[in-house]
Amino acid sequence: MQVTSATTATNGLTSTDSVSNTTQTLNQQDFLQLLVSQMENQDPMNPQSDTDMASQMAQFTSLTQSSAMSASLAMMQANSLIGSTVTIQVDSQNTTTGAVQGVVLQNGTPEVLVNGTAYTVSQVTSVAPTVTAPAASNPTSN
Repeated sequence: MQVTSATTATNGLTSTDSVSNTTQTLNQQDFLQLLVSQMENQDPMNPQSDTDMASQMAQFTSLTQSSAMSASLAMMQANSLIGSTVTIQVDSQNTTTGAVQGVVLQNGTPEVLVNGTAYTVSQVTSVAPTVTAPAASNPTSN
């Protein structure tokens, strides 16, 4: 994401800024850069109170923790499918069925391995426990 030619209304100067985080998600470093910029460019006759900044920091921390918890829950959900037989919607017309062999993390998103291919959990359309055949009993002879 590139931001260019931002003109300020007060003095007519043009500046060019670039954003290095191309994932389009804010992390804590991005938030701190925004906070510093906000402090540098605030109106000296009407500064923002420190309680407002503390409130913003608390809200961002809460959002970060919520995102981390969501990612953990997604991983737990994917892990709970290991060994289950699932039906996967491959595309709009094709499905595949197989046992979940494992879970891999791709770009922060858990994916289930079915028949050697990784699929997102959102592609799972049904889940059934895998039925295992009972072990054959071997009578012991004396």
